[in-house]
Formats: sequence, C-alpha cells, structure tokens
Amino acid sequence: MSDNKLYDVLGVSRNATDSEIKKNYRKLAKEFHPDKNPEAGDKFKEISFAYEVLSDPEKRATYDRYGLKGLQDGGDSAADDFFGRMFGGFFGGMGGMGGMGGMGGHSARKPNPEVQQQTVTLEQLYNGNVVIPVEVKRLQKICKTCDGRGGKAGSAKKCSTCQGSGTKVTIQQLGPGIARQIHARCPDCSGKGESFSDSDRCKQCKGQRVVSEDKTFEVHIDKGMKHGQKITFKGEGNQIADCKDAGDVVVVLVQQPHDFFERSGDNLIIVHTITLTEALCGFQFPIKHLDGRNLVLKCAPGDVIKKDTIKAVKGEGMPIHRNPFEKGNLYIRFNIEYPAKYEMKPNQLKRIEELLGPRPPFVMPTGENVEEVNWHEYDPDHDTDNRQDAYDSDDDGHPGRGAGVQCQTQ
Repeated sequence: MSDNKLYDVLGVSRNATDSEIKKNYRKLAKEFHPDKNPEAGDKFKEISFAYEVLSDPEKRATYDRYGLKGLQDGGDSAADDFFGRMFGGFFGGMGGMGGMGGMGGHSARKPNPEVQQQTVTLEQLYNGNVVIPVEVKRLQKICKTCDGRGGKAGSAKKCSTCQGSGTKVTIQQLGPGIARQIHARCPDCSGKGESFSDSDRCKQCKGQRVVSEDKTFEVHIDKGMKHGQKITFKGEGNQIADCKDAGDVVVVLVQQPHDFFERSGDNLIIVHTITLTEALCGFQFPIKHLDGRNLVLKCAPGDVIKKDTIKAVKGEGMPIHRNPFEKGNLYIRFNIEYPAKYEMKPNQLKRIEELLGPRPPFVMPTGENVEEVNWHEYDPDHDTDNRQDAYDSDDDGHPGRGAGVQCQTQ
C-alpha cells in the first residue's frame, strides 16, 4: 500500500522533483547530522533512508505503488529498520495488526489511486468519439485461489518468532550499558503474524494473499476534454487483504503540442504571417481545421492589418466539454513580413509616396552643435562591449585605466 511517510520525512510533496528532494535532504541532513546534533541520530537515519529511496527512480516507483511494505517485500533491510523504528510501537500495540489476519475487525486503509498518464492529440480532444486502450501493469489484487487468506482455511498458525505480532524486536548494543530496541517486520511470517506450512500455503500467491496482474482499461475521449483532465475508474485499482475498498485507477490526459494551433481554455489561437502588400491591399487564406474543414478567411482591400492585429472567428474554437454544440473562438494574430533592404527601387518608392502621401519634410538644424552620425543594426553583444569599454576608459581614452586606479605617490 502506498503512503506519504518518506515524503513527509523530507518535507516534500508526493509530486516533488528530484532537485526539490535533493535540496530538502541536504538542508535536513545538515541540521540533524550527529556531528552537529548528537541527540538526532535516529532522525538522521530516517532522513538518509528517505533520501536513499526517493532519489532512486526504481525504489521510488516501488514505494509510490506499494509503500514501505513493497520495499520490505523486496528484501530491503533498511526499510525493515526504518519501518520498525518509526512504526514498531504502533504495530506492537495493535498486536495482530501486522498479521492482518488477526486484526479482529480493524480495516486497512484504502490504497492510494494508481495514476497513469496518457498522451492525446489536439485532434482527438477536438473531435472526440475516441476509445484509447490504457494498460496498467502490476496491479495488486486479492488472490482468488485462497480468497486472500494465504493458505488453506483454518490451517494458519501463530508465528512463533513474533508471537503473532508481525514485528520482531531485536536489541542493538550501542556501547557499554547503552542499548536500543529495533522493531522490524518479522522475517519468518513477512509481518503477517501467522504462517502456513508448506503443504497448506497457497501455491498461487505463495502465502502473500495478493497477486500482481496487468489490466487494460478503455478510456473514452469526449469532445472538449482538456490537458490534465482525469478519468477515474472507481474500485479498479490495488487491493489489500482485509480492506473492503479497492483503490482507484486514474488516467490523466496529457495533450501533445500541436504544430499549428495553440489551445487556451475553449479557444484556439494561430499566428499567421502576411506580406506588407497583403497588409495594405487585402488577402485571402485558408485554415485547415482540426476536423478536416478548410476555413477561408478574407481581408478586404483597405482594411489595413497592423503588426500583432488579432482577428476572431466566433464559434470555431474547441467544443465545450459536455456541451459540444457550443464552441469557443478561433483567434488569428498577424505578423507582417516587410520588404528586404535595397529591394525597392527609387521609382517604386516615388510611386508609393504618390499612393500613400509624401514623407514629412525635413529641415536641417543649423549651428555649431549639429553633428551627423551613422547608425547600424542593433547587436546586443557588440553594444554591451562598447558600453563596458567606455566604462573602463579614463579621460585620456586609455582602456583599463579608470577612476579606480590611483596614481603613484610622487
């Protein structure tokens, strides 16, 4: 059964990134290191173990799916030690809780959802009516052969090693006259508190009471569904012995980026580049929509398009989920491609002035303070260097000899 205990130890969320986990581990390890904090030896070990699991992709995946029990079943002795130190007292107080079969009416907590991501295209979200098979591997299910008992009915015996508690207590000598108790999952009964003889143990689940199975779910994509939308299959997830409620399977839709359209809520956005001639004289162009239709858009002559002008086509955006006959809008933002340098000849420029009106007249200023300068295309690297050179130069124009350099004593 999955849980959040290791995430809580490091003070991070279940969705924390590797860098967040590493950052919090370093902070806590520094605070609780025995050299700095001798009283926090156990806390430091818990922090180290939590980081060991969550920084390892394979161990983290096992923990996310099956919790600490999954790590224990995998033979992780550090997990046994951690489990015993943190929760040994609790399990010891519950008596047969570790054995599940001797819980006397107590019910285990419902397993966390099994979450699976599924990539979808914008076309699928627009058109809907798509069924995508999603396979979820290694779901934990109650063994049907033994009905989750682990063996033949009535043949289970109390574990002689842990006396039915599911927890083994060992004494660790830390120094002269100093010892501590370590509570760990019983290795003989795997923490169940009871065991079966070889002849009575279930051959299907080998006494574990649960088996792993793969299952395929049909995910129905409806019109207008969104990126990040969750589709839940109630009670189809992991099962735990002595728990009446099974976990859920949750499929999260992940929309792939589209080459042409960008989605914003129920609206669609495209960027279209036109020439200066089109911007002034009008144009037509087609848009191949997500359902295969060609939408022809027209801009009449005289309807001048400026850079970053945005036009809207109502009702041609995304269908609204569960109300697919209503749609958002389609927005077109225009870029303008200007003629290249030296592309236009003098007689053409004169003709443009005749059509658009002459340029404003220029009057040259007069006097001693008039200076005609040249300009160039802006280059961030070049201009930054010039500014730095000017900053480093002194009044004599020598680079590197600024005001911060003191003259030698005469």
